[in-house]
Amino acid sequence: MSLAKDVKKELAKAADKQKAKFLMRFFKTGEGQYGYGDLFLGINVPVQRQIARSFRDLPLNEIQILLKSKFHEHRLVALLILCDQFSKTKDEKIVEFYLSNLKLANNWDLVDSSAHQILGNYLAGKDRSTLYRLAKSDNLWKRRVSIVSTFAFIRKKDLDDTFKISEMLLNDKQDLMHKAVGWMLREAGKKDEKALIKFLDKNYKKMPRTALRYSLERLSENKRKNYMKK
Repeated sequence: MSLAKDVKKELAKAADKQKAKFLMRFFKTGEGQYGYGDLFLGINVPVQRQIARSFRDLPLNEIQILLKSKFHEHRLVALLILCDQFSKTKDEKIVEFYLSNLKLANNWDLVDSSAHQILGNYLAGKDRSTLYRLAKSDNLWKRRVSIVSTFAFIRKKDLDDTFKISEMLLNDKQDLMHKAVGWMLREAGKKDEKALIKFLDKNYKKMPRTALRYSLERLSENKRKNYMKK
């Protein structure tokens, strides 16, 4: 049976100190920044995905060891393994495990690579009150999970929760949330532009500029200009 220490050994082989320095700047790990204290080995995501596939049968207790690691890549690989396991089994225990460890998915890429794959796909066709509870959390990453999870619904042209949760998050103080909301609104607009226009007509005046700009990216130039200058 594979262990967390085996995964760590494989990742250590691919580590790059120079790239680690770049990633620590890119993911804002300085004091007072959203990723403060995070450490990196310096490994490209495709390499991490390859390693994750090699350990796709890692038990949950070993995945948790990786999630508790101080190194970002350990946590990302843990989540990638978890996504792969859920895609194959649709096991509710994996969802429960994911929810109980959300505080360890503590950067935007960790959320974005896992939220819709696990929680979003699980909640398709189910009660989604969990997402509304997460949207009210004091934790930035839980709030991001709430909106990014709806990407799974968007792919099925199920847009109501995306618009409702986006509206809940419009007053969020974090720029990372503005980007996430704008991103999901843009994706929803790809499926139903009229629904996006209806949302924008109601909310554009109170939307943060970043969220508004992201949401408009797939609209015509004239429509983008009209909303931005209003």
